Amino acid sequence: MTVHTRFATADDLPQLIEMISDLARFNDDEPQLNLHDLQRDMLGLQPWCTVIVAEAAQTDLLGYAALFPLGQLQFGRRGMDLHHLFIRASARGQGVGSKLIEACRAQVNALGCTFLTVGTAPGNHKAAAFYEARGFKRRTRNAPRFAMKLEGPDQPPT
Repeated sequence: MTVHTRFATADDLPQLIEMISDLARFNDDEPQLNLHDLQRDMLGLQPWCTVIVAEAAQTDLLGYAALFPLGQLQFGRRGMDLHHLFIRASARGQGVGSKLIEACRAQVNALGCTFLTVGTAPGNHKAAAFYEARGFKRRTRNAPRFAMKLEGPDQPPT
């Protein structure tokens, strides 16, 4: 199978929502994404993420990768996080994930970034081995991270 990658377009949104929802359920999350939010984040006036899709001739999308910006201000470095990498079950083991990672690397390089990160669930050893086989290096974080919930534009104050 010949796999091509490209930037996602508005025509891809319905299939992307389906795949993003499948990935959420795989991770025991309840998907809440809707067409409006995905269009805003991918194609809006201030795009929040870059989505690259994989396809073969005359078929539905085979998978996608979503990149989000990161920075290390103290070092003057820009990077990207490979936030999602999803391949449909019927296309797994055929090089689609590797093609998407290659396309992500090319995009990250084109943006002048100096690093690309990715994370996996702690018990997902298969994914960890996949990323390590493609040049990602395992790193540990000793410092705790914290989060704060904020009121969004669509949420009333609590």
